[in-house]
Amino acid sequence: MPVQRLNHAVLYVRDVERSVAFYTDLLNFRTVFRFHADGGKVLEGAFLQAEESTNDHDLAFLQIEGPVPPQGPGRRPGLAHLAWEVNTLAELQRIRGELLQKGALAYDTDHGTTKSLYANDPDGLEFEVCWLVPADRTNEVNPVAFAPLDLDAVIAQFGADLPGGTGISAPAGHRATG
Repeated sequence: MPVQRLNHAVLYVRDVERSVAFYTDLLNFRTVFRFHADGGKVLEGAFLQAEESTNDHDLAFLQIEGPVPPQGPGRRPGLAHLAWEVNTLAELQRIRGELLQKGALAYDTDHGTTKSLYANDPDGLEFEVCWLVPADRTNEVNPVAFAPLDLDAVIAQFGADLPGGTGISAPAGHRATG
């Protein structure tokens, strides 16, 4: 799977405020987005950027409540997932096909500026493979969305070979490789 870069990490934490304070005080991250949800297992979250980053977020925290399960499935503090970035929608489509063939694709999501596939590795660890809308095209999408991904429609809109992340996670002028 030829990913280009690690885009972000998402961590389950017990106290979002404590985690935000730690990373902002120690490593100069800045908070770019906060949310609170009623019901469900995730009550609060925060998205942070590294000091010199132009990425929409480099680190996210999702607060969990309740007892930590001793073993087996269930949310506990730790890694929720890592997001790996690909250069083109053609590559995202190819990887989607391979994940489907291997039975590893869990779900996909259109996050507006990020088009994402979520999958599980052989140990059940979740990871994300994503393509980012280039900075000069983000006005064409809802910046904060959580909808099923219609990859064919996204390809029709942006083209299969448009380099993603330009001006966000990749420097302007980068070219897709493949």
